[in-house]
Amino acid sequence: MGYESIPLTAREAASGLLGSVSMTCWIFLLVPQLIENYRNGNAEAISLLFVFVWFVGDIANLAGGLMAGLVPVIVAIAVYFCIADGVLIAQCLYYKARNSREPAHRRRSSVETPDPATPLLGRRFSDPIISSQGRRRSSASQRGYGAGRRESQVEDTLAKIVEENDTGRKAWSKNIASVLGIFVVGMAGWTMAWQTGMWEPAPIENSGDSDEATGGLVLGYFSALCYLGARLPQIYKNYSEKSCEGLSLLFFILSLMGNLTYGAGILCHSTDKDYFLTNLPWLIGSLGTMFEDVIIFIQFRIYAVQESNLSAVS
Repeated sequence: MGYESIPLTAREAASGLLGSVSMTCWIFLLVPQLIENYRNGNAEAISLLFVFVWFVGDIANLAGGLMAGLVPVIVAIAVYFCIADGVLIAQCLYYKARNSREPAHRRRSSVETPDPATPLLGRRFSDPIISSQGRRRSSASQRGYGAGRRESQVEDTLAKIVEENDTGRKAWSKNIASVLGIFVVGMAGWTMAWQTGMWEPAPIENSGDSDEATGGLVLGYFSALCYLGARLPQIYKNYSEKSCEGLSLLFFILSLMGNLTYGAGILCHSTDKDYFLTNLPWLIGSLGTMFEDVIIFIQFRIYAVQESNLSAVS
């Protein structure tokens, strides 16, 4: 039976749209974190074990796709995953090697000396000039200026709160705009592919019990295990450092979106038992990691509030 004889049902159209959105998410997934590392000049926030295990999972996914005889587009995307992982790993190793050669006294001075251009939320200590002036004042002048200094502290705290709200709004606006852009690009890509005949409804094929299909299924389960375990080192790193600073929130948003739309696209195509069992490893790898992504989102929220409180009292 040819693809042209299969009607385009609502479920098949939804499967195509969700698959296209998922593919768009994966294409742009690592870009936000690469940019974040470049801006910070380091990749200390990323757990190398997280990226490495993810890389192993992508390699297993590619091998499984080749053995299972998946369509060339899926194989090409799997190749892209491996290349993108390699770029992120190379960037992390580069910054780690470069920063390890930096003199210790320079690293200490960069921590102890505030940059005048640093936003209020980034400062953790008081101005040394104000502190030295305060020490030189007499007790009488200290009492005279006490009220003024308290008012100044209140103004600084309010300024920090305002700046935090402005920064938070800008970040959320940027992330929402990026998510909407991903959806628009993905849906437009599927529409163009469908109209030009590059995408057509696919039949539910029975892979049989061939050695290639069995090997692909085994590698699929192995890649799912890697994907599920990859985020654990990152979650532990965030917990031990009580911070998500240096991580790109958009990176994990795109990961959640990509996994959600990927799993939903598979289920929209069919819920037949044989088809479901054949795709079960990929469903576990995509939908299962969403729970871990939610944990990281919670860490972003908790540690952002803690850092804001520390900034307010400093």
